[in-house]
Amino acid sequence: MSAHLGLFTNGLSMFDKYYEDGLIDRVLTTNLVYQTPDLLSRPYYISVDLSKYIALIIDNLNHDASLSELLSPTKRINRLLEAYRNGDR
Repeated sequence: MSAHLGLFTNGLSMFDKYYEDGLIDRVLTTNLVYQTPDLLSRPYYISVDLSKYIALIIDNLNHDASLSELLSPTKRINRLLEAYRNGDR
């Protein structure tokens, strides 16, 4: 599974049919392009919010900092696991 830019240039009818036929459960795309209210209302559609990560990239670039830590999710995953183990989530 991966999230991508969702342009849906040929409309949603094909996705509607795939969903009705059980061929897909969900469609995930990033929110880095405009998402119509029609798209957002689909029961199978999930919007993946990347605004936090874009802000972090811009901040790192403005401070001439490396992006390598942002590109590797290991530390973030470990922090989430630790919080989960401690009952913080």
